[in-house]
Amino acid sequence: MKNNISVTQKILESLKNNTTLKKFIFASSSSVYGNNKKTPFSEDDIVDYQISPYGATKKMGEIMCYTYHHLSEIPTTCLRFFTVYGPGQRPEMAIHKFTRLMKNNQPIPFYGDGSTARDYTFIDDIIDGIFGAMNAEDQFAIYNLGNSEPVKLDELVHVLGERLGCEPILDLHPLPAGDVIQTFADVSRAKSRLDYEPQVSIDDGISQFIEWFDKMVTSHGELFS
Repeated sequence: MKNNISVTQKILESLKNNTTLKKFIFASSSSVYGNNKKTPFSEDDIVDYQISPYGATKKMGEIMCYTYHHLSEIPTTCLRFFTVYGPGQRPEMAIHKFTRLMKNNQPIPFYGDGSTARDYTFIDDIIDGIFGAMNAEDQFAIYNLGNSEPVKLDELVHVLGERLGCEPILDLHPLPAGDVIQTFADVSRAKSRLDYEPQVSIDDGISQFIEWFDKMVTSHGELFS
């Protein structure tokens, strides 16, 4: 609530009389789609049925962006990120957390039966999309930034195990009520207007992440191990 709504509103309020502002870009999320039954998810889909507080606050952030654009003509773009990963990923996020635990031969939390899927998107592709949005001439727009290739949880764990040379130990849990079944980005709008074209496959992306992770372990020891 504080970061995704209140802080967003304060930033927009501070920008409403800024005559030199080129663009305000709001980092939204695929979570706004909730358990959208239509795939892939399009920016034109109805997003009134979030299933987590996080998704609800991101939707409210988008509404706030549109309101200030309408009232103060702030040029604004909302980017719906789809499960960003890669070097520098926060340690509590799945790929980072799984890698750390598997390297230490510890069990990884595994929710559901492994069939839930996420549209994992490598950080370099996300950055390309952000630069595209910065340079676009939209006055107000919403774009999906994803890889458009959902990966199931059991497949992700399998790929990580192969890259790390270990057999994953699973700590099984029921699927939490706020977890979506899948995310799947329709990126046709970003492709046509932002020249967005994701390049990094999940195999290559995980390899790059593990290479970065190993360097961090060497440099920082227990901080990353």
